[in-house]
Amino acid sequence: MFDKFGEMDCEGINQAAEGLFNEGDMDSLRLLAKENGIPEEYTDLYIRGEVPQLCDPLTAALGKLEIECRELKPQEIMEDWVEYIKGRCMESESLALAVRRQGKTLKGCIGELLKWSFGHQQKIDPEIVKAAGISNAKVTLGIPGAGTAKKIIREYYLGGKK
Repeated sequence: MFDKFGEMDCEGINQAAEGLFNEGDMDSLRLLAKENGIPEEYTDLYIRGEVPQLCDPLTAALGKLEIECRELKPQEIMEDWVEYIKGRCMESESLALAVRRQGKTLKGCIGELLKWSFGHQQKIDPEIVKAAGISNAKVTLGIPGAGTAKKIIREYYLGGKK
C-alpha cells in the first residue's frame, strides 16, 4: 500500500513533498501524492505554489482511507463505518491526525468492530430464524449498533479521547 515512500503522517508527507519539490523531482512528488491518496488537483496546486503544503490533516486522512478502501473493498455496513470515519475526520482534526498515524489502519478498526461482534452474539429467536427460511440451525447475530460502533471507532483511533 505504501510501497515506495512508506506509511507517513501528514507532517511526514509534507516534509517529503517539500524535499522532492526542492530537488525538482516532480515525478516522485506526484508518486508520493498518489501513494498517499492525495488528489492530483491538490498536487498541481502545490507544484504551482498556490498552496503552501501538499496536504492538511483532513486531506491526508481521507487519502489514507481512500487507499485502504481500494484494497479492502468494503461493502454494506463496512461502507457505513468508513463513511462515519470520513465524516468525523471532517469535524475533528484530532481524528484526522489519528487516522493518518502509523499503525492505525482501516483493517485494524474494522477488526475491532468484528471482535466486538463475535463477543456479543445474541441467539436469534427461532420464529425469526423460521421466517428467514433457515431450518435446523442455531443462528446468532452480533452487529454493533450505531452508538457502539462509533465508540469502538473512536477508541481505536483516539484511544478513548473525544
